[in-house]
Amino acid sequence: MGLMLKVVIAFNTFGTNDVAAFYTFSRSLADHGLEWTYRNGIVWFSGLPIFNHPPLTAYYLQLIGHVSRQEFFRSYGLTFPFLLRLPGIVADFVVVLVLVQLSATDARFRIPSWALALFAISPVSLMVSGFHGNTDPVVVMFLFLAAYMCLRERPILSGIFFALSCQVKVIPFLFLPIIFFFWLARGATMRFTIPFVLLSVTMWAEPLIKFPTLFLKNVFSYGSFWGEWGFTYWLRLTQLPQFNGTRPFNLPWSAAAVALLFKVGIVAAVLVIAWRRRYLRERAVIDSIACAWIIFFVFSPGICVQYMVWLAPFILILSPALYAWLVFTSSVFLFFFYNTIAGGLPWYIAISTNKLDALNLWVPWSLWPWATLIFGMILLWKKAVAADPLLRLFSLQTLREP
Repeated sequence: MGLMLKVVIAFNTFGTNDVAAFYTFSRSLADHGLEWTYRNGIVWFSGLPIFNHPPLTAYYLQLIGHVSRQEFFRSYGLTFPFLLRLPGIVADFVVVLVLVQLSATDARFRIPSWALALFAISPVSLMVSGFHGNTDPVVVMFLFLAAYMCLRERPILSGIFFALSCQVKVIPFLFLPIIFFFWLARGATMRFTIPFVLLSVTMWAEPLIKFPTLFLKNVFSYGSFWGEWGFTYWLRLTQLPQFNGTRPFNLPWSAAAVALLFKVGIVAAVLVIAWRRRYLRERAVIDSIACAWIIFFVFSPGICVQYMVWLAPFILILSPALYAWLVFTSSVFLFFFYNTIAGGLPWYIAISTNKLDALNLWVPWSLWPWATLIFGMILLWKKAVAADPLLRLFSLQTLREP
């Protein structure tokens, strides 16, 4: 049902301005090539290039840009906006199938039927995969499959799927320590690392050989919008000039320092989680990624709305109750966002801007899922301490099964 709803939505809408940006990227790639597109991108509200996607995404954009211009595909309504969203729709379905299979066959993962049904028809997923128009659900699928292969003790496939997740967006690199230390503790480091490195280098060969500095700068230095999420939203509300900014580049020095501090803290926390939990049972790798996602979203200096699908399957396994609350609060947040930028129902095309009057209509609703994750983090920690009174928050002590 969720699959069909997303297909219908994608077939009958244009989506957000991300779709227009990706279409412009596809034409730029076809007309000028990969290096030119990384160097120039397209310009939104500034003179800075914003093409920050790995080459695999660029190659797919070239493909669907070419296909969507063919009369045969156009006659069946297979337009660029639909083809852009199709992989994400399929990716969501794959994750649902894996979750159902996992819950049915593995006693460690008994997910309630209501939670699986909610995941399958999640309004968050409907809005992001069916309407928005970006590659985030594909990232989630490959990352989840990489973790799933840890459960199945398949280090080679885990390395392949993890590499593929990093070819769509680079955010999965945040979780490399978790999966790496997991295989290190089981003596399978090389069987994970070799396919991961070989596939990554192969897919990145063109930019690494021809323009490595430009590629690394564009892809790895990108940050999300300041002041639209979490702690940075509260800092922006102070109206102090040193915290007044939105773009990820050219922030006031105080805002840039705070953003850097949060990012370093997130990376440090993930490293600690990866190291301390490396010897726990296989299911712990998914729980560790879920905990890392919670830390990321609580302390991130900024997110984009479509990121709310990133953590979904991991939170579902970690805590179905927390997942249900997160779906509710995130759905409210995303509805007000899309309804604002689409000019009300029905949605066909939605244009997001950084104009303050528009931001003030939807950004406050982001506090709902943010607060949900904060409460969830606190409750999960209390539950962990109740199970092990000797557990310490600030410690590098390795955790082991009782």
